[in-house]
Amino acid sequence: MDALVEHGLLVPGGAAGIVGRSAVFEDIRERFDAAVSRAAAGDGAERMSFPPVLPRRYLEDTGYLHSFPHLAGTVFAFEGGEQQGIDMASMADRHEDWTALQQASDLVLTPAVCYAVYPAVAARGPLPGGGVTIDPGGAFAFRHEPSGDPTRLRMFHMRELVRIGAPDEVAAWRAGWCDRALALLQRLGLQVRAEVANDPFFGRAGRMLARAQREQELKLELVVPIAGPRPTAVASLNLHREHFAAAHGLTLADGRTAHTACLGFGHERIVLALLRTHGLDPRGWPPGPRHELEMP
Repeated sequence: MDALVEHGLLVPGGAAGIVGRSAVFEDIRERFDAAVSRAAAGDGAERMSFPPVLPRRYLEDTGYLHSFPHLAGTVFAFEGGEQQGIDMASMADRHEDWTALQQASDLVLTPAVCYAVYPAVAARGPLPGGGVTIDPGGAFAFRHEPSGDPTRLRMFHMRELVRIGAPDEVAAWRAGWCDRALALLQRLGLQVRAEVANDPFFGRAGRMLARAQREQELKLELVVPIAGPRPTAVASLNLHREHFAAAHGLTLADGRTAHTACLGFGHERIVLALLRTHGLDPRGWPPGPRHELEMP
């Protein structure tokens, strides 16, 4: 983090896990996002875009708080009268806890970009034959993991692609994209490999869920050396089976519950991997990565 700040690539954001990004950092990030779009161009994906907040009921419907209560972020808002507003401002001036005068709203911060996709597609009715592929683009996601580690931010960009369809279609899509994502990152000169992984489920029951997820190979991560003794996950490919489809009523044309899968690239982690691998000044990067990112 010190080196990134010293070189002007990241800007301290005033709280653990919150950073600003320089023009150079954002240029690399946006160029990578464009490279993903080029790699996905033949998929015929439908583009959607959502803000970084969700209706609270979406997390409730999918059981998110059973698995990840430690990562959730809830949006609170003031709904009091004039005197309470004056009291809250005075407490804030004294740096006292003014949040007691706020209430939880009907919104939560988005933990993964794909969460908004499933109810949006379900609202249309049964899927067409062959299912659908959705590109919700790159957007901010939030997970409450305060840290000084630049690879573990609380608010970060995630570029996702989502496949919804029959079980064999969804599994084949994930397998194909695992190869394509590996090839893309290799063209960027990164030392990347695929690993079976698990989500950071909470508590004792979470350890059982993590074990089952690994045994069934429902989550694959693409990992790259960035910092520390172990490589860091920069992308994940997840088979959800019927989890999200059952929660939102996503069905195939014949009435069966659909399956879903998603691919997520962590923008900031990939930029950090590029900076760590090729150097902190992109002007000196090798021709291969610069060509893939269409750098002048």
